Amino acid sequence: MSEILCQWLNQEVKVSQTVSPKSFAKAFSNGYLIGEILHKFELQGDFSEFSESRVSNAKLNNFSRLEPTLHLLGVQFDQNVAHNIITEKPGAATKLLYQLYIVLQKKKKSGLTGVEIQSIQPPANIRQQSMKSEAFRDRLRNLIPRQTDFNLMRVTHRFQEKYKHMKEDLVHMHFEKLQKFQKLKEEQRSFNIEKQRLNRRRQNEIMAKIQAAIIQIPKPASNRTLRALEAQKMMKKKKEAEDVANEIKKFEALIKKDLQAKESASKTSADTAGQTTTDLLNTYSDDDYIKKIQKRLEEDAFAREQREKRRRRLLMDQLIAHEAQEEAYREEQLINRLMRQSQQERRIAVQLMHVRHEKEVLWQNRIFREKQYEERRLKDFQDALDREAALARQAKIDFEEQAIREREIHEQIAVERAQARYRKHYTICAVILDQILDLSTKVADYRMLTNNMIPYKLMHDWKELFFNGKPIYEQASIKHLPAKPSAEQLTELEKRDLLDNNDYEEYKNMIGEWALPEEMVDNIPPSNNNILGHVIHRLVEKSHPPQVKSTVPELPSFAIKGCLLGKTFSGKTMALKALQKDFPIQILSIDTLVQEAIKAFHDKEKISEALPTEKEAEEKTLPVLQEKSKETQDLQNVSSPYPVSEDALPEMEDKTILSTETNKTTKVEEVTSSDSFSELTVRARLGAKSEKLLKKGKSISDMLLVNILVNAINEIPVDQGWVLDGFPMTLNQAKLLEEALTGCSREVLELEEKKTQISTLAIDPTASKEVPSPPSALDFVMLLDISDNSSLDRMNDTMTEGFSSETSHGDIAQHVTSENQATDEEQNLRDQIQHRIIGFLDNWPLLEQWFTEPENILIKINAEIDKESLCHKVKEMFTTEITKKENKVKKKLEEKEAEKKEEVLLAEPPPPPPEPEKEKETPSKTPPAKGKPPSESLHGKQESLQEGKGKKGSPKGKSPGGKGSVKKSPADSTDVSPVPVVPPPPKPGSEEWVYVDEQIPEEIPSFLVPYWELIENSYINSIKTVLRHLREEQHSVISYLYEIRTNFQHFLRRPDHKQDFVSQWQADFNALPDDLWDDEETKSELHQRVNDLRDRLWDICDARKEEAEQERQDIINESWLQDSIVIKMNHFFSLMQAELNRFQDTKRLLQDYYRAMEGKIPIDDIKRFTRIPLVQLDNREILESQLRIPLISRISISPDSTMSKPKTKAILKGKIDYSLENVEANFEADEKLLLDTWQQASLAISHMVAAEIHQRLMEEEKENLPADTKEKSPQMGTNKKVKKEPPKKKKADKKAKGKSPPMAEVTPVTVTAEEIAQMEKRKELMLKIKEEHLAALQFEEIATQFRLELIKTKALAFLEDLVTKVVDVYKLLEKWLGERYLNEMASVEKLTEVARYHIETSKKIQNELYLSQEDFFINGDVKVFPDPPPPVRPPPVEKEENGTLTIEQLDSLRDQFLDIAPKGIIGHKAFTDILLDLVTLNLGTNNLPSSWMHLTQPELQELTSSLIVNSEFVDWRKFLLVISMPWIIPMEEELLETLQRFKAVDEEQLGTITFEQYMQAGLWFTRDEDTKIPENPLEPLPFNRQEHLIEFFFRLFADHEKDPPQLDYTQMLLYFACHPDAVEGVYRALSVAIGTHVFQPIKTPPVIVEKTSSLTDMSPVEEYPELEGNFVSEEGELREDGERKEENPENVNTEKISMERLLKVFQGGKEVQDPNRFASHLQIENAYSENFVKVFQDLGAKNLEPVEVAILLKHPFIEDLISNYSDYKIPDIKTILQRSEHVQGSDGERSPSRLIEEKK
Repeated sequence: MSEILCQWLNQEVKVSQTVSPKSFAKAFSNGYLIGEILHKFELQGDFSEFSESRVSNAKLNNFSRLEPTLHLLGVQFDQNVAHNIITEKPGAATKLLYQLYIVLQKKKKSGLTGVEIQSIQPPANIRQQSMKSEAFRDRLRNLIPRQTDFNLMRVTHRFQEKYKHMKEDLVHMHFEKLQKFQKLKEEQRSFNIEKQRLNRRRQNEIMAKIQAAIIQIPKPASNRTLRALEAQKMMKKKKEAEDVANEIKKFEALIKKDLQAKESASKTSADTAGQTTTDLLNTYSDDDYIKKIQKRLEEDAFAREQREKRRRRLLMDQLIAHEAQEEAYREEQLINRLMRQSQQERRIAVQLMHVRHEKEVLWQNRIFREKQYEERRLKDFQDALDREAALARQAKIDFEEQAIREREIHEQIAVERAQARYRKHYTICAVILDQILDLSTKVADYRMLTNNMIPYKLMHDWKELFFNGKPIYEQASIKHLPAKPSAEQLTELEKRDLLDNNDYEEYKNMIGEWALPEEMVDNIPPSNNNILGHVIHRLVEKSHPPQVKSTVPELPSFAIKGCLLGKTFSGKTMALKALQKDFPIQILSIDTLVQEAIKAFHDKEKISEALPTEKEAEEKTLPVLQEKSKETQDLQNVSSPYPVSEDALPEMEDKTILSTETNKTTKVEEVTSSDSFSELTVRARLGAKSEKLLKKGKSISDMLLVNILVNAINEIPVDQGWVLDGFPMTLNQAKLLEEALTGCSREVLELEEKKTQISTLAIDPTASKEVPSPPSALDFVMLLDISDNSSLDRMNDTMTEGFSSETSHGDIAQHVTSENQATDEEQNLRDQIQHRIIGFLDNWPLLEQWFTEPENILIKINAEIDKESLCHKVKEMFTTEITKKENKVKKKLEEKEAEKKEEVLLAEPPPPPPEPEKEKETPSKTPPAKGKPPSESLHGKQESLQEGKGKKGSPKGKSPGGKGSVKKSPADSTDVSPVPVVPPPPKPGSEEWVYVDEQIPEEIPSFLVPYWELIENSYINSIKTVLRHLREEQHSVISYLYEIRTNFQHFLRRPDHKQDFVSQWQADFNALPDDLWDDEETKSELHQRVNDLRDRLWDICDARKEEAEQERQDIINESWLQDSIVIKMNHFFSLMQAELNRFQDTKRLLQDYYRAMEGKIPIDDIKRFTRIPLVQLDNREILESQLRIPLISRISISPDSTMSKPKTKAILKGKIDYSLENVEANFEADEKLLLDTWQQASLAISHMVAAEIHQRLMEEEKENLPADTKEKSPQMGTNKKVKKEPPKKKKADKKAKGKSPPMAEVTPVTVTAEEIAQMEKRKELMLKIKEEHLAALQFEEIATQFRLELIKTKALAFLEDLVTKVVDVYKLLEKWLGERYLNEMASVEKLTEVARYHIETSKKIQNELYLSQEDFFINGDVKVFPDPPPPVRPPPVEKEENGTLTIEQLDSLRDQFLDIAPKGIIGHKAFTDILLDLVTLNLGTNNLPSSWMHLTQPELQELTSSLIVNSEFVDWRKFLLVISMPWIIPMEEELLETLQRFKAVDEEQLGTITFEQYMQAGLWFTRDEDTKIPENPLEPLPFNRQEHLIEFFFRLFADHEKDPPQLDYTQMLLYFACHPDAVEGVYRALSVAIGTHVFQPIKTPPVIVEKTSSLTDMSPVEEYPELEGNFVSEEGELREDGERKEENPENVNTEKISMERLLKVFQGGKEVQDPNRFASHLQIENAYSENFVKVFQDLGAKNLEPVEVAILLKHPFIEDLISNYSDYKIPDIKTILQRSEHVQGSDGERSPSRLIEEKK
């Protein structure tokens, strides 16, 4: 369907965007294309206001404008359809477009425009349509979320993913630690196992030696005696004898039984029969014969019995018939006797019989009529039943088809969902694979850059990027960002922030790269500053008070609350009904509650006066959520810098929706009577709202549903439990329900948690870390899990049950009405089932996460079982949940009781001490309390420094603290002496310490909280920036060092001109004349030239070495190392400055906070912040006016000063390289500068702390001027301390002193006792504030000093590592330089040796001498002068062997014969004369071999007679075929296979083939492939005779008169059918002619046997020894064929042969070439043809049609012809040749008498 629509849209409508089936849903998701289609059909007038954007506002605008047009056209369109199209649900857009396509086609046919269609509509419908469109717009606005919501959801999802990745990294690190520990354990275990194995091996060796020492005596074998053997033999013999006797007995018994059976069967027979049987038994003792006789006797006896039985049965039948006859006769006699009565009686009887007959007729008629009526009624009833059954069957078929369609739709939806999941997973996997590939290539790149030594930090950063799904390679540059950065630039910013955050976490937690070094491992890193954390927490609470309060009920209820969820038809309602029967619970179904609410509105349910308070409380539940939404919005406005969670967004939406709805309802209520509406109950009012929404066609909002549900829950008694049926269905409903039931939402709690976690640098441990989470609204959630197919099946089952129950209805009217209602419900159910299932599948994962995250209350039950077991399972789960709830409530009650008891025990006050003692204690405690804070704080600081660190820090930083503790010791001792038993007071910041929480002005938190945020942000940003620069510097260092190495390698490999000199020398050397090679003077001259060449090459090497050394020195003298060291030092100084700034800002914040608590005005600090100077680069000049940060020049040490230093650093190992001493000296200067800067920073911190302590003491002194003089002792101590401070501090103190007198002026006032007590309390409070302030400050000092020392240590290690790397590279360059020089010198030496060798051996150097840089070799691929040409191999020549004719001789003979007799037949005298001429006149022509030259005329005549055909002629082709031997004689199967191949090649079935086809098909033998190629190139290749023979056979048998020459392959194969046995040759020829194998008859005449024997005596095997195997196999085949013919006499030779083929076999179609012999041959030919005609006619073929071969072979003429026909016999030519050679060998010349003898 989608393809048809796409074709219509793209080709006919021609929309602006090309639509494809894959992008169909996406293209129509914003509604723009739908509007364009309607606009093109002149239906959408406001198309110009449509938007192509894909944001939610544009979609809302487009679909709102589309809705009236679509309704005007009659297309089904509502907010659900629009939502499905917008969310790109599969099939939604296609369905709408298909409806639109149908409507537009109809409109096109009718020709109406949009205005005309609208004018046809009545005005009432137009008004109603406008109202509907407004309602549609509202509903669509509710459904479509805002674009900001989408963006926020995306952001929160990304942050959640980041959090997951970080968590996985931590787990991975923990797992690696565990693996390392396991590995150590395994190594220890394997070591122990190896040790035990060695011990066991030693023990086994000792045991083996002991076993080897034991001598084992073999046990003697048991000897068998002769007696035992003899006894055994006797036993065997006895057993055999017993077996034979038993067999005889059995046989005799069998014979006796047979005799007894015979005697009993034939007792009546005579004695002679018995004698004959005994004679027969005696004669035939065979068991089979006896058994046959027994069977015959048994059959006779059985037949006799059967005959007897038949005879008896016949007699019985005759007897029964006779008795029946007798009975009939007696009855007849009785009737005659009765009939002899009077006439009157007979008449009466006749009348009676007649009346009876009439009555019987009437009765039969009545019965017949009733039967007809009954049949008619039954037939009508059966017809009605059949009609009902047919209708039911049709309805069932329709229902099943509908169910199948529903199932297919569901499967299609499931497949689409699965495909969507697959696409999602595929894209995820593709992205991951791309990232893996990027990581691998990045690692490979840096392996090359760092020489396989990738730093840990780089690998760690790449892993972080990989695990967080960020691209490893740079996507875009972020140096100059535009106002709107691209997506790639945003990705790069995210990558940078991720790496910055990781680096900052490592720096903050002192792990990874910032882990404590070895020298600082003993020091304990400073923990959290609890005092500062408390201060920050208090300030934040003052400025942002928490909004959420834990709502925990005082008395928990035992009532259970839960809900039952599941898909449609999962059995929820049925299970809850069963549950309600057994338990006192209330079942709440949202459908019934909505119906009840609407019914209450219709019934005008009003508030009863008896319960006004309850109703008011219920009314209050409605605006609660709106107020809370306002609170959450306020919270979000306040905490705007912090991210808002995505879960809070849907809530706000719903609340705004509800507020808009309430506004609309209020407008409607103004029209109606507001008083009557206010009197309705809450349920009725909610029902009114829901009914109004339903009437508009909108769905009831989640907020309204929750309000209805909460109202119903409030009406349930507190002690009674309740269970919700199928609610909540979405995550939003679950959130609203929990918020309505518990009074708080999780989003607000998360905001509170984020507020508490604002401070990152200081944490308050005493503050409540977590807001107590409220109890869950539900105690349990049960899910009845069921598959989609089961849900559909259950729907179908219920509908079929309803259908079957409907058919049983009796009343027709009720049946019709119920049927209509049921069909409507079924149709609704069918329409909704798919949407319900999809909606559940979409919403359930979110609901599952909601119900399992804080507390797992979800219970899953498999509902694919029968009803009873499901109900039983649900009951079991419900009872367990009830017991859980009871146990939980009891536990809470017990905890509350225990808490109350503790409170009662703590509330009992201790006995009060007497008043006079109190008054005595107060003056004694006040003086030490004043003097304690500085002494205790300094003393605590000193202890922490000594115990925690284990070694002293900077002495200047500790000097004031040390002095203060020493000076306060006498005061401490005086204080402690009167109270020896009192425990030591708690230290500030400890768990026992009670913090001072006095009132502070409201302005202070509003100022200090942003100030603290500014401190944190500046500190974190500066740290991140510095760490980022350090990270980037590491990349630049690696790339720079790699570039140095590669550039120097390229410089070393630069081209030289040594090869030119070598080539010139080699050319001169080879150009020397040949006669001067052995001259001694020439050799000495050549040696001198070699020496000159060597010296020149050495000079080139020395010059190149000097250039390389100068290049290396230039690299060392570059200022890159110095500049990079300066930059890195400045980075570390920036870290120190950040720590110093944080300390100064924290000091000022604490000062302002505690002064505000004391009620003093904050001091305006005039002093500037301390700045750490940065190192100035040597090559940059900066104006003083531009300097914001102080700069110092870097001390660069000259080489002269370094020469005087005797000590060398550990960086330069091995030999001292004076070129690197300058680097070493500069590094020592940088190290000293770093240490001085660190010492300066730590001294500044110590001075700041001392100044703060001094200022506190001065203020205390000023405040206590009217007090006793005893209190001045601590101030004097501090004044002494201050004298040792720098002059700047003194000036500041003087200023403070100058200001102090006016502050210290006090007017004399009379003071009461209460005022004195208040003043004492005030003093104690001030002392406590002072003590807490100084303790926080000193803790900050310790932490900052520790951080500075860590930065100093890391900076030194970093610089040392950098210098070490650079020095290693410089040394590597020197190593490469030396190796290169040595290799070049060695290659020159090798060249010299080769040259001297060739001079001494007087040889030219043919191959090129190659000398390039450090490589020397003789290039075998390049020759200076060419090689001499190789010799040409002569062509192959055939040699004469054993009198065999060569191919050339055979071709010459063929040409001669072809000229004389082209058809192949020649007279025997002419043939003999030709041969005689060739033998006698062969004077140098070489036409025949040498063995043929000794043949005489009689021998030639004998040879001719063996070849004669029909006693007159010779076939010269057969002669050439015979003399061309040896070749492989084919078997019959090979001939037939060759024939089939020829026929396959002959596609036109002409019977002839060309030379190409002949070579393609091939013969039964191929060319000889075992020929060996001779190694000598002058020796010719061996002659391949078989290959040339194949070509010769074509030339021999082909017809050369045609162009191209044609070969009759059947005629050729008939020649090859010849055989040493003439009869066998004829049968082979018949087989070739027919094309299948012809079997010989069984009986062969003895003449042929004699011939074959004579042929075997002639032994052709001896003639051709190389064909021995073929003949033997042929004879074996003959024997096998003979056996086969005996075995298979039938169904052979069934093929038919024609007259033409028969004449072809028996030379019937040849023409005679000799004119003198023409008549005689013609007679012979006519005789053959006439005989064959007679034979065919004798065999029944009158029209000479083909005859079966088997029949033909049986004819006597054919048998005689086959036995006497000799044309298919191979003649014996070799014997003649051998005989002539033998005679010629005995005497060279023959006498005439010898010739005569040979003739005889």
